[in-house]
Amino acid sequence: MKTEVKVPGFPESITDGTVVAWHKRPGEAVKRDETLVDIETDKVMFEVPAPEDGTLGEILQPEGATVVAGQVLASIDAATGEPAPAARGNGEDKAPPAQKIVMPAARRLLDEHGLNPDAVQASGKGGRILKEDVLRVLEQKPAAPVLRAVETPARPEPAAAPAAPVTGDIEQRPEQRVPMTRLRARIAERLVEAQHTAAILSTFNEVNMQPVMALRQRYRERFEKEHEVKLGFMSFFIRAVVEGLKKFPVINASVEDKDIVYHGYYDIGVAVSSPRGLVVPIIRDADHIGMAEIERRIAAYADKAKAGTLTLEEISGGTFTITNGGVFGSLLSTPIINPPQSAILGMHKIQERPVVEEGAIVARPMMYLALSYDHRLIDGRDAVQFLVAVKEALEDPARMLLEV
Repeated sequence: MKTEVKVPGFPESITDGTVVAWHKRPGEAVKRDETLVDIETDKVMFEVPAPEDGTLGEILQPEGATVVAGQVLASIDAATGEPAPAARGNGEDKAPPAQKIVMPAARRLLDEHGLNPDAVQASGKGGRILKEDVLRVLEQKPAAPVLRAVETPARPEPAAAPAAPVTGDIEQRPEQRVPMTRLRARIAERLVEAQHTAAILSTFNEVNMQPVMALRQRYRERFEKEHEVKLGFMSFFIRAVVEGLKKFPVINASVEDKDIVYHGYYDIGVAVSSPRGLVVPIIRDADHIGMAEIERRIAAYADKAKAGTLTLEEISGGTFTITNGGVFGSLLSTPIINPPQSAILGMHKIQERPVVEEGAIVARPMMYLALSYDHRLIDGRDAVQFLVAVKEALEDPARMLLEV
């Protein structure tokens, strides 16, 4: 008896997907709920499980194929209860080798550089080979450049003395062409859309991070012991942002056609870098959870982003976004709004700078903040005052946490 393996139903916002990796080959035994194939969409990666025990039959949609919801991917021959014959060689039983799971970004790098997955140590969840794993191997082994001959047009002889001879083969110039992932293409589309549909303006301020750093240093060890999660800076910023949004609700609003939608809840997106590109998982109802739970969710989302297992629900929605370019060393930038949201806060590198306090010049750990906002909806006054409210909350975190 054969059972069809079909593409799962996609949400309304997704029309199709791409088959990126089969984890089983025809004739191999499969177990119910074991992942058979990964399907990449412009938002998330879907893992398609086996509907029952048996043997994988013919694969109808190979890697690289575009598929839609309900389409048949392959078939499974139901298990008969008979044990599968073991492969034999040299008179000894040999178990089939374990098959590594290769994530799409890692697979592209493996193919580009002709690497064997067996040479890469997997660090992802469930033994997945991630892009970072392949990069570590490439750093240890210099890769040969991919060369392509470039024809240059003939040039007329100069009237003056001939030029000095050019050393080296300038006609062999390295060039590499890699197709965008669906997620990267979708990110590009949304960023251009934001630039074309919103009147984006940015305002800046700076915050003295010493009070937060001192509070964090004082209670970090006790916090981690009590809650079993690290105390980072992001939970302070999320709490400060929520306080600011409560004072200036228009920053938490969005434009739909000719209406302004004011959201009575605070779903804060946190931009996270992943092997597939930038993703923005959502901390929902951030005003109703404590800092420990905020840190716990951020850590979980970071792990899922690295493994490529974030769900559509976890990255959909959101009323405001925070992005931290400071972790990569950015001193100042202007973030782009994540539609249909109307504003985004950019965090940057903490750097000691001279500031004046009570007439004296002192060194303080300072961070530039950038708020990009949709000027169609948000006036400059509200944007500036919101950013000042965030700054004040961070520079007096005890008052913010005590809500006084």
